[in-house]
Amino acid sequence: MNVLFRDLYNTLIEFLRTFGAFQLFALRIIRHSPSMLLSRFDLVVAQVFNSGALSLVIIMVSGLFVGAVLGLQAYSNLSLFNAEDWTGVAAAFGLVKELGPVITALLFAERAGTALTSEIGLMKATDQLSAMEMMAVNPVRRVLVPRFLGGFIAMPLLAAIFSMVGMFGAHLVGVELFGVDVGSFWQQIQLTVEMSDINEGILKSIVFGAVASLIAVWEGYNAMPTAEGVGRATTRSVVITAIAVLVFDFMITAAMI
Repeated sequence: MNVLFRDLYNTLIEFLRTFGAFQLFALRIIRHSPSMLLSRFDLVVAQVFNSGALSLVIIMVSGLFVGAVLGLQAYSNLSLFNAEDWTGVAAAFGLVKELGPVITALLFAERAGTALTSEIGLMKATDQLSAMEMMAVNPVRRVLVPRFLGGFIAMPLLAAIFSMVGMFGAHLVGVELFGVDVGSFWQQIQLTVEMSDINEGILKSIVFGAVASLIAVWEGYNAMPTAEGVGRATTRSVVITAIAVLVFDFMITAAMI
């Protein structure tokens, strides 16, 4: 029993230590972000391309089929009540408020987040970050901040694209496949979906972008400088981001009800 309590105590202390170090790391990233945006915006644009543009294919394909599934499920259930015209509304609420930001964040973590973690971890394993410090170059400002900002900016844009393509998928299923009146399909969306619903989705995508990018650069920067250490850091990045996204999704949803 004493061994169990000692292990629990050590685990709790290690969690608190890591959580505190992560908060200090986040403050360092935030402190350098404004100056990086003003002085080296070209680096940020390059990282937006790496994190956002290179993720467009998987985001658009996933959004199309998620929207199609939502349209299929909405039509099959609403047709029982002769409310097929509300198919678009059900798909819009599901995409804009929940599935759009959440699934985009999970896909972002799997594609862009792992790339960020492995890239930074490899730079650490090959002593590139140490070489920057020897040349009086701050690796946090020069390497980590542009990558964080790139993911932070790209994430809301990807979520918006996911939702738009998803609505196109719902339109294909509801209007083209099942014959829902196209005017009713889109008019019900315009009358029902309010700006507060869209703002909720935007807020979630911004928070998820900050969380996913921070975790990715944190894990890469603190990875063990070995091939095995980089691999473990990449795995942790995806797992922790997925859990954090779902937790924040619940908290934001509960706060905005």
